Amino acid sequence: MAEVSEELTSECRNQAGKAVFQLIVKRKMLQSGLGLGLGLLGFWFGASPGLAAPLQDSPKALVDEAWQFLNQYYIDPKFNEQDWQSLRTDLLSRNYSSPDQAYATIQQTLATLGDPYTRFLPPREYSQLMRQTQGEQVDVGLVLQEDGDILQVAAIVPQSLATKANVKVGDEIVTINGRSTDRLTLERAQTLMKGPAGSAVKLSVKRGSEKPFMVEIKREGKIDPTVQYQTFSLAGTPVGYIRLSGFNSTSSQDMAAAVQALKKSKVQGFILDLRYNPGGLLDAGIDIARQWLPSGVIVRIRQQQDEPQEVRANQTALTNLPLVILVNNNSASASEILAGALQDQKRALVVGTHTFGKARVQAVHEMSDGSALVVTVARYLTPSGRDIAQQGIIPDVIVPESPGIDQELRLNPQAIPSPRDPIVAKSLELLATQIQTPLVVR
Repeated sequence: MAEVSEELTSECRNQAGKAVFQLIVKRKMLQSGLGLGLGLLGFWFGASPGLAAPLQDSPKALVDEAWQFLNQYYIDPKFNEQDWQSLRTDLLSRNYSSPDQAYATIQQTLATLGDPYTRFLPPREYSQLMRQTQGEQVDVGLVLQEDGDILQVAAIVPQSLATKANVKVGDEIVTINGRSTDRLTLERAQTLMKGPAGSAVKLSVKRGSEKPFMVEIKREGKIDPTVQYQTFSLAGTPVGYIRLSGFNSTSSQDMAAAVQALKKSKVQGFILDLRYNPGGLLDAGIDIARQWLPSGVIVRIRQQQDEPQEVRANQTALTNLPLVILVNNNSASASEILAGALQDQKRALVVGTHTFGKARVQAVHEMSDGSALVVTVARYLTPSGRDIAQQGIIPDVIVPESPGIDQELRLNPQAIPSPRDPIVAKSLELLATQIQTPLVVR
């Protein structure tokens, strides 16, 4: 998996400066995480001082618009060791008879950057992305994975409509709505699987050595919440457990409601479970961090060679009760920002296994014809300045994953583990110490 904001609040504008994690509408920019997690700032596309003026209203103008945006915002000022200005001259020396030719050239240009997160979205895919981030799109209940060069069904969500379709675990997905999955990233495939509630996705499926066959699955007519909560008992003392499975446009208010409800239950501490949370809206991640952190830096954003810009807490924390955060290798992007902020600021202990390690920020620029660029524009650092790319957030207490329990969490975003889950059990043990004597982390 957004809140579309035409204007940036003065608070965010002052804090973020020109850090690019805002959502765009009409040629503004939109932030993205591992699963296209989005945020909220505003950038107007246009020529900057010293840049050649962009062309107007033609397929060639689209190519130049893409070049201009990359030139101004792409994270690598060396553009993968290319002569970027000469490339523009070459691109504009060509003739483009249709938007499709321009699209192909833009895709080829992006490929030269060697950045898998920087890509092009035709108008239809971009429109689909916008509906998805606004919570209007739903899935069919298939969990996909990459197995070498093929896209494969890893699991089928129980009670989803996919359980009634002729699809089995291990099947290869050959096409999605007629689009080949060859060279298609897992992220793009997951996006294509989603659509408006009640619509259908058509899949070409290959099972073993059999010939591919067509399957049509209706998309679910409901949108599942990202926040689930429950009270656990710690030797008679209530502890609040909250599972956050993603960051969408309602996650912040849902989190606040969960915290307030658990406070009414007189809980003495909290467990925040970010396992299998791939990210989402960055502004939701920041808002949620502010619900737990009263003051201090939440994240630092660095563009190109600029000094990092800080985003800070704003004295709106909902609780100061002890907190333990649960993570694993599938906690990514906005999850890592949240966990890293609360860990660095000594607000929470982090328990589990190291996180995914996606510390790069993508912005989505809406092009003049309704297509879009997804471009890596910044890297983020934790409050202490850690760049967690690849290594991820290292937990304060490492607890190995439990395959059986983790399988249930992975397949069902609404699942709540039992206190016997080894990572939950360890977090309860740590909370017991903190509730008796508040623990100063590290």
